[in-house]
Amino acid sequence: MSEDEGGKQRPNANYNLSRPDNSVTGNEELVFYYNRERRLEKAPEAVKQFYKNDQKLRTGFFYSLVADRPRKFLFLMIVLFCLGILLLNIFGYFDTTHSLDGNKIGVKAAAFEGTSIIVLKKTANKSNAYTGAVDIAVAPVSQPDGEYSVYTHRIFFSLEKEETYRFAVPFDEGDLLMELQSEKNAVKIKFKPD
Repeated sequence: MSEDEGGKQRPNANYNLSRPDNSVTGNEELVFYYNRERRLEKAPEAVKQFYKNDQKLRTGFFYSLVADRPRKFLFLMIVLFCLGILLLNIFGYFDTTHSLDGNKIGVKAAAFEGTSIIVLKKTANKSNAYTGAVDIAVAPVSQPDGEYSVYTHRIFFSLEKEETYRFAVPFDEGDLLMELQSEKNAVKIKFKPD
């Protein structure tokens, strides 16, 4: 039994854990337990054909997107989804502007200390777009029983292609309903202050 410096016996002293240094020779043959031919005998036919033809793997960004059936399906769904969004955007389903006699109207609002500051942006779509007085009425969508509050305002569309109008209304909660009325037409816009 071997002992370490302290005079105690090592727990693994009875086991031969390593070879002695003098037993290693430089001509020793390594034994391999892996046999490639035997492994290929059990492989599927596609793998056998791959090794028989010694083909290289196809790589690349696009091939990795469509390498197998689920990836092709997912790629196709992503392309169709993007095309759908593009078509909806072209046909104006995501457009938040409204039209009033050849003018494009965009509305944004921000709540501030009991009031809503409304920013109305007018863009003339056509050369003969409406110019003149526009009456505006703003009211909360849900009002308490017995009360009906409407804020009215008048603005004037000029010959400028783009104009911005700002005004405050005494409502700051919930959805607001605004009606813009020119001499010929009217448009109703429902929005919520941020």
